[in-house]
Amino acid sequence: MTRVLVVDDDVRVAQTHRELVASVPGFEVVGEAHTAASALAEVGRLRPDLVLLDLYLPDAPGISVMRELRAADRDGGRDRNPVDFLVITAVRDIEQVRAALHGGAVHYLLKPFPLSALRDQLERYAVARRRLSGTGEATQSEVDRLFGLLRPASAHSLPKGLTAATSDLVARTLREAEGELSAAEVGRRTGVSRVTARRYLEHLCADGRAELRLRYGSAGRPEHRYRWAR
Repeated sequence: MTRVLVVDDDVRVAQTHRELVASVPGFEVVGEAHTAASALAEVGRLRPDLVLLDLYLPDAPGISVMRELRAADRDGGRDRNPVDFLVITAVRDIEQVRAALHGGAVHYLLKPFPLSALRDQLERYAVARRRLSGTGEATQSEVDRLFGLLRPASAHSLPKGLTAATSDLVARTLREAEGELSAAEVGRRTGVSRVTARRYLEHLCADGRAELRLRYGSAGRPEHRYRWAR
């Protein structure tokens, strides 16, 4: 499980994000904080893997939380892997964006945004984290894929002929399915052709968010079955 600390000065927003995180398989919310001081204390106490960090905090900027924890990492002040940050904020100042980037934020989501964008980013983070837990050497294509996972899907990142709206629809259909689906089944549920559904499913597999299993019958070619990567 990926342990998450939600940090936001607005209690209602924090609760909304908490509920969304809890609904994503493989994630659990271990705590909530509404000030910078509380965030620092909770990271030390709870040892989360990921912090959803707002930059508007009443006692100090969220960036200061990142900087202090990163300094502790460099000084060996904590006996665990460095915590990751997913910045969720209305701050649009480019200096703050740059500071978040330099601080090692895995992504920067600007409020307001659809909750599906947060779910998408969490799922991508989970796949990247799972792949980084292995050992050995990585190829350039594997490195490219890992870094690409932390970028949300958009029209320019999709293969030619695919659209973000349909990709989201196919992803949601597979995510909500109980078990595996074929391309034909996905097509029927989404209203697209089997061939089109298969293109999107192959893209999700290449992205690491879906998995392919071949089911062999008594004769003929094996059936391609797809499931959401848990």
